[in-house]
Amino acid sequence: MKKTKLSHSEYQVRPAKIIRTRMMTQSEKYFEIALSEGDSLEHDPGQFVMVSIPKVGEAPISISSSPTKRGAFELVVRKAGRLTGALHGLEEGDALGIRGPFGKGFPVQILEGNDLIFVAGGLGLVPLRSLINFVIDNRRDFGKVTILLGCKTPKDLLFSDELDGWSKRLDLAFNCTVDKSDEDWKGNVGLITSLIPGVTLDTDRTFAVVVGPPVMYKFVLIELLKKNIPERQILVSLERHMKCGVGKCGHCQIQNYYCCQDGPVFTYEQIKGKKEAL
Repeated sequence: MKKTKLSHSEYQVRPAKIIRTRMMTQSEKYFEIALSEGDSLEHDPGQFVMVSIPKVGEAPISISSSPTKRGAFELVVRKAGRLTGALHGLEEGDALGIRGPFGKGFPVQILEGNDLIFVAGGLGLVPLRSLINFVIDNRRDFGKVTILLGCKTPKDLLFSDELDGWSKRLDLAFNCTVDKSDEDWKGNVGLITSLIPGVTLDTDRTFAVVVGPPVMYKFVLIELLKKNIPERQILVSLERHMKCGVGKCGHCQIQNYYCCQDGPVFTYEQIKGKKEAL
């Protein structure tokens, strides 16, 4: 498996500083971060970093920004534990440590020239956004683009201003649904799988990219396979409890794969039949 080249040691914690923060929902906080040495992160869409806070710990966080964004990168963190709780307490100007980027991201060169359908559920938009914005910034290199997004309620939507911009673009199709609406919601109501049957695809040249909660994968994959998209052309990004990021600790092992090194991006063909994967 080809490994992304690092310009630094994979064990090296690089100092970084928070440039900007904002709360996106009650549970998710946005961070714009710059490496202290002034270097760009040099990541691929779909990769992650290990974020550390002294005397607290370290955790893997998906990179949400496209590599076309230079000088800084973006993370979105859900408050769910000790480290993420400490991250939520940090603000502009505060320091933290960064290792990485790690993992195998989305195969951009393979995707070029093809049609793309993105399917994001909830927090799955965070890593998928890195690829979506890369495609938008290099729009001429890709075919037809469809973005399908689902979440629990309108209040749970991330990057709402950006979503509004996607919905107004003429060079892509965007559709969003929520499980439960409120009085101000004017869009679709229902599971994200309800959006897939209405999409017209050229299956020979379409790649599907799916990121979301584990419960979503099974039903989204069923709908995509009904569209006759080949298994090798369905990409998923998997979440696992990663500890080291370098394939040493075994916490993220899925049979013969290490999610932190062989993933987190896999084709459905690779992981089909592996019960621990989906």
